[in-house]
Amino acid sequence: MKLQKAFTLIELLVVIAIIAILAAMLLPALSKAKIRSQGIGCMNNTKQLTLAWRMYAEDSRDQLPFAYATAANAPYVWVPGILNDASPTAADNWNLDTTVRRSVLWPYCGQSVGIWRCPADTSYGINNLGQRVPRVRSVAMSNWVGGNGDSPQTGYKGGWGLASPNSVVYRKMTQMLRPGPAMTFVILDERQDSINDGYFVTEMDGYPNPASTKIVDYPASYHNKAAGFAFADGHSEIRKWRDPRTTPPMRIGVPLQLNVASPNNPDVVWMQERCSY
Repeated sequence: MKLQKAFTLIELLVVIAIIAILAAMLLPALSKAKIRSQGIGCMNNTKQLTLAWRMYAEDSRDQLPFAYATAANAPYVWVPGILNDASPTAADNWNLDTTVRRSVLWPYCGQSVGIWRCPADTSYGINNLGQRVPRVRSVAMSNWVGGNGDSPQTGYKGGWGLASPNSVVYRKMTQMLRPGPAMTFVILDERQDSINDGYFVTEMDGYPNPASTKIVDYPASYHNKAAGFAFADGHSEIRKWRDPRTTPPMRIGVPLQLNVASPNNPDVVWMQERCSY
């Protein structure tokens, strides 16, 4: 009988080693491609939301929706609902009908629930059937754009005095003069253990003195320590954070401390420069 040729054990081990080396070389490239793809998807989502926001304003005689409101002005808030990272079963984490579908922007969103989330956000809710589902929202709106419907003149909320004498709470598109629509962010990704209502606070008290900067709410860092921002002129971009205080480690079961001093933080200054002054 004629013997058939076959690979030896050593040859098989060499082939496996080569495949492992090639895979190790490809994984970083694939990871970067995934991060880049998620960043593009995130920018597209926030851009679509901001276009919906602009269309609402155009149909409402230039009046902007509130970034936060309860009681009488609740029907005019940009999105209702309070997310709770510590309690996944809380209804607003998963119930689209009480949150994004009740938004004043919903009629302009093309029935798309996906644009309310960053593709890289892994947070979740547990619905009334016990199913784990993506959380309804990972974005928030600047407190200076629309302001607080419970105190429309100052934007005051929850004990944070936001009535900076050099800053204006924009209630109309035409009020956006400093720094202007291309430099005023409207919507951003907010960190999953920071997000609650749809109201993201950038405190301007003390601006432009960087020694007085504070982090009230934390932006997300889903894109390799970067977050998506959408601006009033309709464009979106990804911002890479420079200060480690802006991206503290996520600690499961440990609440994130909000409203903390962060003097000379260039990331906070970057956001302040894109709010109102």
